[in-house]
This record gives sequence, structure tokens and C-alpha cells, in this order.
Amino acid sequence: MAKRVVITGMGMISPVGNSVEESWASLIAGKSGIGRITNFDTTGFDTMIGGEVKNFKPEDHGVDKKDARRMDRYALFAVAAAEEAVKNSKFTIDDSNRNRTGVLIGTGIGGIGVLSEQLKVLYEKGPTRVNPFLIPMMIPNMASGHVALKFGARGTNFCVVSACSTGAHAIGEGAEIIKRGEADVMIVGGSEAPLVPISVAGFNSMKALSTHNDEPEKASRPFDAKRDGFVMGEGAGIVILEDLEHAKARGATIYAEVTGYGSTDDAHHLVQPEEGGEGATRAMKLAMERAGLTPRDIDYINAHGTSTKLNEDSETAAIKGALGDLAYDVSISSTKSMTGHLLGAAGAIEAIISVKAINEGIIPPTINYENPDPNCDLDVTPNKAKKKSVRNAMSNSFGFGGHNVSLVFSKFES
Repeated sequence: MAKRVVITGMGMISPVGNSVEESWASLIAGKSGIGRITNFDTTGFDTMIGGEVKNFKPEDHGVDKKDARRMDRYALFAVAAAEEAVKNSKFTIDDSNRNRTGVLIGTGIGGIGVLSEQLKVLYEKGPTRVNPFLIPMMIPNMASGHVALKFGARGTNFCVVSACSTGAHAIGEGAEIIKRGEADVMIVGGSEAPLVPISVAGFNSMKALSTHNDEPEKASRPFDAKRDGFVMGEGAGIVILEDLEHAKARGATIYAEVTGYGSTDDAHHLVQPEEGGEGATRAMKLAMERAGLTPRDIDYINAHGTSTKLNEDSETAAIKGALGDLAYDVSISSTKSMTGHLLGAAGAIEAIISVKAINEGIIPPTINYENPDPNCDLDVTPNKAKKKSVRNAMSNSFGFGGHNVSLVFSKFES
């Protein structure tokens, strides 16, 4: 019999809260985490807004000040979210289990903050003044490395990098590692800290970001006809995946089961989704097939919903392709309307939100929905959360490079 994989712990650092519960409370209240960027001077930038994490102090999350100075912000977020997730799981990593406990934490960009800073040092002060910790602070696998060091997890450990699909890929692949019998527990997710000048300038050059600077909290408006680009955010989402029998043996609280995982690629364009969303449709169908579910079984979809014209047109078509006429009956929302787009962390954070929807029986809203778009005519849970029983939730993540990931989470039944 195939192994079953369950979620026994969750942790989150986001623009709307520095824990899962704080973030969830903000989301169901329809609270935006978008504001003016304070990390740097945005004078001269087309975009001056972002989803910043507020009041974050590494020492509040189990990271001492010496270690914090040797970590990029993206790695700090990952360690902080992992600290919450491990505590939430009540799983103690020790000599009896550390070799069967792995880590798989991805990022879309990695330590771009420290790289930007040290390039300035190089050009202004010369090569001998570059920080000796630049490389271990910058490389994308170091979030996984730091988490393993903190908890002494000696099982499989690597990093997924697939742009905005990263966090979802990490969860899907982490589940596969457990199903293959290579680990009993996996600490998985995504982390990102991209709010630095070069990132904002780069996305501005692509005309990808919203320039709705006057009302930041209204700038991210997925599915709205007047959406003008995504709003970049930062943070991390980490979940503890566990073999069901292992979780039951230790009496763990089980929040949901990972029942479906579909991964495809458009092979169409470097940064634009395929018109009609055929690749995304295939990912959703694969996830449902592996979960043993039909379109009628899906109660909620946390949409990729970036607040860009191309994404929502394509994703709406993809959902219709996967669910047929039942697409009009399912509740959908884009919580990026409140958090902004956390790039490599988005899929992991939205997976946690999907699990919370199952546990709480509440669909978080898509805020800032004011102008209906005839191309996006599904139920996007406009502006206000609603109560609804959720047995099966789907979370979609799509990334530059044509990557498509769909995850299905189900209410746990023994």
C-alpha cells in the first residue's frame, strides 16, 4: 500500500503577520499587507510599493544575533517559519530520528539582497573588502542548510528553484520523498526576500509590477478588470510533512493530508503563460487524478492570481479546462490581493492558507475586486470571506519558465 503523507506542523512569516495565526486572522478580515517600501529609497522607481514583513526581529524566532549577521533576509525568514512549524508539530528531532528527517526549502531568487550590497562594496572599495560570508549568504540552498543546522536534521536536503512555483514544488517533492521511503519527516516550503532595488528595477523594466503607488493597499487586485501588475512581497511558509504511520505512532495532530500533486510545463514562453492555460489545466488534472478525486470534489481553489492581465485570463481558462462546468460552482480566491506575490515563497504560504480553509471552514477573500472582467467570470470570493465546508482544497502556482504546479490537500480521514 502506498504511503500517505500528512501535514503536522505549519509556520509562516508574511506581510500580514509573523505567524500562521496572525496571518490567517488578517486574511479572513480582508486586511492588506501592502504599503510603501521602507527597505530602500524608491525615488525614481516606477513602483514604490510592496508587501514588506513588519516588526521582524530574528532573535524573536530563535536566531541569535551572531548567526543573523551571517544570513540573508530570505534565510532568516525560512528559519523563523521553520521554528514555528517544528514547534507547532510538537516533533522533537533527536538521535533516534534525525537521519530520517529531511529538509527541502526553495527560493526563487535567494540572497539577492546581500549580493546587491556586496556588489556595491566591490565597486566602491575593491575586491578585498567583499564579505567572506557573501557566497554562503547568497546561494539558494542555504535556507535548507540553516534549517538543517538549527534542528540537526541529517536526512535528504536540497533546494528547489522554479520561480513562482518553487514553494509548491518543494511541498510536492517533499511528499514524494516520504512516499519513496527515503524519509519519515520532511521540513519543506519556500522563502523569499526580493524587495531590493535591483529586483524592483528589473520587474519594472518588464512592466510586470503595479504602479498604483497612491493607494498601495488597493494595488493588488487579482481578477479585477483594472489590474495593472503584481505587487512584490516577502516572507516564508514552512510545513512539516510526515508519513501517516509515523505521525499516528507519536500521536501528532494532523491538519490535512497531501493527496494530489501535479507538475507540468508550458514550453511556450519564458515569462508568459500559455493562452488558454493548457499546461496549468494538465497540472490540475494530474493533481486530482493522483488524489483520486473528480472536479465535483474540489471545494476551494487558492488561485495563483497574481493581479496581471495575462495570468488571470489564462488561469480562469485553465480552471474551466480542468473542472468543466463545475468551475462555476467552486469557491476561488487569490490571497495575493492581501499579501502581494511572494515569488518562491508564494506556493508554500498559499498551501498553508488552503489547509487553514479546510480546518476553519472559511474561504479567504479576493480583496480589491471592484470591476468585473468578462474573461474572469468565476466565483473569486470578492472582498469578504465566507463560511463554507472545505474537504478538498487545491492550490495553484505558476512560474516564469512555464512551470505549473497544482497541489490538493484533503481533510484527514483515518
